[in-house]
Formats: sequence, structure tokens, C-alpha cells
Amino acid sequence: MTKVMKQFLRWIILGGTLFFVAKALKDNWVGVTTLEIDAAGWAILAIATGVTLLAHTWAGWIWTWVLQDLNQPVPVVKFIQVYLKTNLAKYLPGNVWHYYGRIVAAKNANVSTGAATLSVLLEPLLMAAAAFIIFILFSGQFTAYQSNGLITIFQIAILLLVLCAVHPNFLNPVIRFLYKLKNRKSPDKNQQKVNLRLERYPLRPLLGELGFLTLRSCGFILTILAISPLSLNQIPLLLGAFSFAWLLGLVVPGAPGGLGVFEATAIALLQSRFPAAIVISAIALYRLISILAETSGAALAWLDERRVKTSS
Repeated sequence: MTKVMKQFLRWIILGGTLFFVAKALKDNWVGVTTLEIDAAGWAILAIATGVTLLAHTWAGWIWTWVLQDLNQPVPVVKFIQVYLKTNLAKYLPGNVWHYYGRIVAAKNANVSTGAATLSVLLEPLLMAAAAFIIFILFSGQFTAYQSNGLITIFQIAILLLVLCAVHPNFLNPVIRFLYKLKNRKSPDKNQQKVNLRLERYPLRPLLGELGFLTLRSCGFILTILAISPLSLNQIPLLLGAFSFAWLLGLVVPGAPGGLGVFEATAIALLQSRFPAAIVISAIALYRLISILAETSGAALAWLDERRVKTSS
């Protein structure tokens, strides 16, 4: 019964977010269809795709940092290729297949089961922490009380709380819980219990994930710039909005790849600050850019592997 309720809840969330996005598109369809992208705009969209691909490549490199911190040195290029090839699997139902593929690839490279599992559990937790940090830094853009000193104190307190939350003393119980949760969904029902424990503060991977979210945000900002002029004082707003929308897309169940949740959140946050037609068009374009970047990354990784095998 519990499993049925969870599946029902996931479909409700996915259906509700997609309905919100579809309604917003319907209400602003005329404005969306009148937007035109000139040659400079298409060039900016191409750059946005390249920046997004760079972000995913960077995320694969961070994964190798996590494994190194777990005393599992791995070949960097090979594991970035694995990361890029498995990235598209996050859009499959269950939203765990990309993690499963990375665990299998790591174990085949003689990485211990515990370290392989811990690395793929730690990565989304650090991504979520990085997204929340960026959102808190720019949360003043979403309130009328930006000049109030109490807001700054509150932001600092939240930042300290997030930084403490990724300390091993707090993170290890969360990792054990997530392992049990994901192990129930894993295709490999014969997995043995493993000891999952983080020994030191993951400072370098956390800083790396901040870079990943910044690159993803830049891709989104460039997408908006391709269809509408932007001013510098709008950049912090877009950074905060993207980070929060991306965070909800990561943590809300029932949304493979954040599909629907990211779009609905971004529309809700930005439609009062920008023309609705521009927001909806940019968000739709960015989803296409993200999928194109992920597909290109997987294809390039596969081609590079074939090239190496052919030449050896």
C-alpha cells in the first residue's frame, strides 16, 4: 500500500507541475510565438550549449575528486566518460539508473563497493548544498526587505547551517538512510551491505559543485540573453532563481531529471520580474539545450572511448 501511495504521489507531482507549465504556455502562447531569435541569438544559444556541456564534464571531474577523497584513485578521463555516458539515464523512471551505472562502472574499475556507493550518494547531496548556498546568497533578490540587516544575519545563519550539514557527523546518517532507500530501488537485488562513512569534510568537492551550479546558471542566463537584453543587476536574481528551481528539480520525487518541477519553479519565480513569454521561451529552450548538451556529452565520450580502443 505504501509503495502504491508513493507512486501515486509521484504521478500527482509530475502531473501537477506539467499542468502548471502547460497552462502558463497556453496563456502566453501568442507572446511566445512572436519572439524571434536573430543570428547573434543563435550564436549565444550555441555558447550556452557549450557551457552546459562543460558543466557536466566538470561534474564528472568532481566525481573523481570524491573518489580520491575516499582513497580510491581512479583514471580521471575514463571516469568522466562514464559520468557523461550515464547522465541521460536520469530521465528514466525511478531516477536511479545513472547512479547504478556509475556504481557498476566503478566496481569494474576495482573501486570498493562502499566507496562506489558513497560517491554517488555524496554527489547529489553536495550539489543540493551548493544550490542552496547560491540561493541563500542571492535570496535578497526575492524579498522587499533587501536593505534590512536582519535578512543578512538570517542568510549567514542559514549558510552556516548548510555548511555544518555536510560535516561527516551530520552527513553520515543521511548517507546511510539514502543508501537504504536507493538499495530498495536498485536493479541489483543481491547487493551486500557495505560500510558507508565519510571520514573528512568534503570541502574540495563542495567548492567544485558550486562551480558546477555557476556554470549551469551561466548556461541559463545566456539562454535568456539570446532572446532578450539583460542588465547586470538582473544577474543575481537569475542566479538565485535558477539555483532554487534546479534544487527543487533535484530533490522533488516523481520528476526524472527535474522535468516539470524545474520549469514550474522557474516560471513562478521569474514571471513577475520578466515578461512571461520571455521566461517560458527561455525555460523551454534551456531544457532542449540541457538535453542536447547531455546527449552530446554521452556521444563524445563514447566516440573517444572507441578512438582509444581502435588506436591501442
